[in-house]
Amino acid sequence: MSIVSYALKGNLKKFNQKINELAKKENRNAFKLKLNFLNCFRLIGCGYSDYLNYELYNKNKKEILEYASIKDQDKFYEIVSPSKYKTFFTIKTNFLRNFKQYINRDFFDQGSLEELKKFLKKHEYFMMKPYDGLGGAGIEKLYTKDIKNIEEFYEKLKREHLFLEEYVVQHPKINAICDNSVNTIRIMTFSYNGKSEILFACMRFGNGSANVDNFHKGGMACLVDLNTGKLIGEAFNKNLEFFKEHPKSKIKFDGFAIPNWDKVKKLVLEAALVNKEIHVVGWDVAVTRDGATFIEGNRRPGFDLVQVLSKRGRKDIMRYCLTKINEVEHTNYKI
Repeated sequence: MSIVSYALKGNLKKFNQKINELAKKENRNAFKLKLNFLNCFRLIGCGYSDYLNYELYNKNKKEILEYASIKDQDKFYEIVSPSKYKTFFTIKTNFLRNFKQYINRDFFDQGSLEELKKFLKKHEYFMMKPYDGLGGAGIEKLYTKDIKNIEEFYEKLKREHLFLEEYVVQHPKINAICDNSVNTIRIMTFSYNGKSEILFACMRFGNGSANVDNFHKGGMACLVDLNTGKLIGEAFNKNLEFFKEHPKSKIKFDGFAIPNWDKVKKLVLEAALVNKEIHVVGWDVAVTRDGATFIEGNRRPGFDLVQVLSKRGRKDIMRYCLTKINEVEHTNYKI
């Protein structure tokens, strides 16, 4: 396989389309941009999506080398979040049990038909999720009144490996921005030697049509000031469209203060110490009227949001974490 084929992973037609669009937008030569992409791929192994999202065509070699590639992330996470703990987070019902002291909501997990009936009787609406879904895939908001045959629904849950979860009611101020989805804060924490700290945070919002706020499902993200809990600047989506205000509610992002920010920080900093061998976690936190709760945790939070919102490579985060671990464990990990 040629370097070009490997770099594009068979998406030559889409690559050419995107590069031609970029050349027109930036008034640049398309052929030179393609050569520039191949150079970036040689340096950090990036795909063309990262090349576009990180605007690597406007970066010099030193700046490009600071971007954490997929290869860098694989190496980093095997050190800080070993794969032997994969199901600690990826099986969503495991997460609900492992962090039950921080999550006060009902869920139905492959129980009996009678238990399902009790769950449905208690909840007017709820979320249906796959056990190990990624990127918001397979998540639906359902209404109990729409389930006409409970026995058939029960068999569907077993057959398709789905579970049900009580719907999280978010804070009114968050709901006012986008009420179609539970809008969450993605917070990356680092824990070591009995201490924990927040490395990065951004707030994610649904686009007004989907039931999830996930970035890859049309949602948008905005940087959060770690000290004040206020949103910084504009939000953007996966198409690199930037928004000063939410397209549905018209509420301005910059300066918006996340309610209960101190409680949000307390929640993640405490939970980060539950498993001492998992040093880095990406938490998805929903803000409620009285505090905050977890939606899920991620053992390998991607660096795409971190790097796009920071407008620079964030390999410094990796170096910082590994330096701290090396000091405590007397190791010599490097990226």
